[in-house]
Amino acid sequence: MKIDLPRDFDAQTAKFSEILAKFNRVHSLTSYKNLNEQIADSIAPLEIFPQILDAKTAIDVGSGAGFPAIFLAMILRECEWHLFEPSPKKSAFLSYVKAELNLTNVRVKSCKIEDGEPFAAQLITSRALMKTKDLLGICNGFFDAQTQILLYKGSSVQSELEGLNAQIYGRGNRNYVFIKGGDVI
Repeated sequence: MKIDLPRDFDAQTAKFSEILAKFNRVHSLTSYKNLNEQIADSIAPLEIFPQILDAKTAIDVGSGAGFPAIFLAMILRECEWHLFEPSPKKSAFLSYVKAELNLTNVRVKSCKIEDGEPFAAQLITSRALMKTKDLLGICNGFFDAQTQILLYKGSSVQSELEGLNAQIYGRGNRNYVFIKGGDVI
């Protein structure tokens, strides 16, 4: 399935790149030089798992420099995104990006998810933060049987998924892992 990007997506990503370059000079948020592959990596699952397009509430765990959540929020504008990031410099960056890009559907939470007020999101995303079962453990209280969980993992993900009913789609060195909350509970 091919997704239709918003008309302003390229302008938004260009502005994001400028903001990241500015912050990176002072705060060293990421070592990425060319963001095009990171942006493509962030949004690729929308074509692979189109069911996530219907989410109205989403959580990104360990949002860091905004991959994948900022780019997903640019596309899924009807979805309210809660970005959990405990690092003060990274959460400040995310808040600045939110304001500069007018991402009214983004809420930056300057804390670890396990310190947040639990609610059941329709979608949870995370990019290579920790082992899958550990991540599911810290997200306890934030998902229910209907929640869709989308994890951006590396090449060694198979060993992390033992005992879980998960769909895996490989793209280069990336494995996108899709799990239904009902398969975890």
